[in-house]
Parts: sequence; structure tokens; C-alpha cells
Amino acid sequence: MAEGLAVRCAPSSLARGEPLIGTASRVRRWLVVEQWGSWGVEALTESKLPTQVAGPLAESAARHRVRVLLARRPGDRRRDGDRRVFLAHTGAESRWIEQLEIPGARPERLLDLDLGRLAFPEAPGIGDAGPSGLALVCTNGRHDPCCADFGRPVARALVDAGVPDVWECSHVGGDRFAANIVVLPDGVYYGRVQPEDAAALVTAHRGGAIGLDNFRGRSHLPPLVQAADLFARRHLGEARVEGLSVLSTEPRADGTVAVLIEQRDGATLEVVVAREHSAEAAQLTCHVARLGRPWGYRLVEVRAA
Repeated sequence: MAEGLAVRCAPSSLARGEPLIGTASRVRRWLVVEQWGSWGVEALTESKLPTQVAGPLAESAARHRVRVLLARRPGDRRRDGDRRVFLAHTGAESRWIEQLEIPGARPERLLDLDLGRLAFPEAPGIGDAGPSGLALVCTNGRHDPCCADFGRPVARALVDAGVPDVWECSHVGGDRFAANIVVLPDGVYYGRVQPEDAAALVTAHRGGAIGLDNFRGRSHLPPLVQAADLFARRHLGEARVEGLSVLSTEPRADGTVAVLIEQRDGATLEVVVAREHSAEAAQLTCHVARLGRPWGYRLVEVRAA
């Protein structure tokens, strides 16, 4: 582990029993760019990508609300060659991945990508059909040491087990829940994954089953609805990735929100959730010294609708 840090955010979060529920970053549009070498705190602009590419790409991504991740194969020490690029959409009704290759000596071709087309439910045909799923393991240690300390063993374990389409990636959100895995195109976030459990978790997910013990949420849903989704799954014993559908949300005068959720071939539930700050202030990342009180989600009621 990295030296010189008084607080490690991931062990501290686990020790205080901070729930994973409702903590997936809100993302629907993704650009995953293969990039060798080290990544800085802001990976895209603090990497070996030329500044005349990284800066405009960051601006375009912000304009189109696209999350850019840098990625590399675990153990890959190359410094040249073709650069693999994945475009993904993780919407409520449609999910897809496309892939293409850009010559390593022509990174400026990244600026030719029309990122606005990632907003639409139909795959745009910018590249070829991508793999059925990507497993992205955050290992961005410059952003937070816990991501590297806990993420790299998980990435190695997945590769050693022969799990395909595994990539190390830059910051995905929620350093204190490391090791974090994001599965595209489902947009499912997993946290606190242990190396010995990683292969079974990803394999089961690709077979259509969510690992509920490590489930942080789905990226197309707002955090409170992510929480309602997990409360419903626990109530129903529903682990299928596509087992539930959110029909509506209704804010109430008391500050709670009622979420209507339908199970595929099953029940319809009204799940009432309250959002409240944690009672205990804590240091939420390894590098940020100020304390914060993250949101937590409490089940108020679940009933048949």
C-alpha cells in the first residue's frame, strides 16, 4: 500500500459500515480509450496523450456529457501500437458497445469522434459491434491509492481466471468502495470486490445475475432510485440483471420518494425511500483531508402496488 497517508478511505469506509447502496455514478454515455503509461489525478489530461488532443477531447466530452475513461490491459507494458477505443451507451431502455482502433501514432483521430451520437439509444455505427461486455476495474492510484491497492489484485485475479474483456481503468467514482468494477453496457457498479470473489462475480453477471452483496447501483438511475431498486431486489430475492423496471417516482411532502417498480413476470411494488446524511462525518477519499457526510438511503416501506 502507498506510504504516508494517515487515513485510507476504503478500509475506513468498511470499518464504519458505510452501505454501498445508491452509490453508482450517474452516467449513460461512455468513451473508453486505451492509453498506456501512467495516469494522473485527472487521467485524461494527465497522461501520455498529447495536450492538443486531451484538452479538446475533455471539452467535447463535457459538452456531450460523456464519461471518458482511460484503460489498459492488466499487465500490458506496451508503449505503442494501435489504440483500442470503446463507445458505450447505458440507457434505461437501450444498451450497446461499439469498438474501433486508432493508430497509436494518430491520437488526434480521437477528436473526429462525434460524441453527441452516444446520447441515442441506437448504436451509431461509428465502429464495429463491441464485445458483449466489458469489466472495467478502477486502478487509478494517482487519483486515490485505494484504487490501485485494491483494484490491481482484482484485475490480476480476473485475468488469471481467464475472464475475457477485462481492463484496468481510470477513476469511476467511489474510491472508498475499492475495489470497484463497472460492467458495460449494463452500467452496473460493484464495490468492495475481493480478488477471490471477482471471477465468480463477473461470470455470474455475464450470465444475467447481479451479485447483490457487492451491488452499488446502475448508472442510468438517480442514486435514490438505485437504492429503491436494491431494496426491491432484496425484498423479492430478484438478482436478474433485467429483472426489474422502474415505472415512476413520486416525491412526497415528508421528503420521501415513492418508487413504483415492476418485476419481470412478477410483482409490482411501491418502494418508499428516505435520503439522509450519515450521522458520522468521515474522510471520503485518501487525499482529501476535510470531512464529509455522504448521503445514505433508508427503506421506509415496501408494499404490493
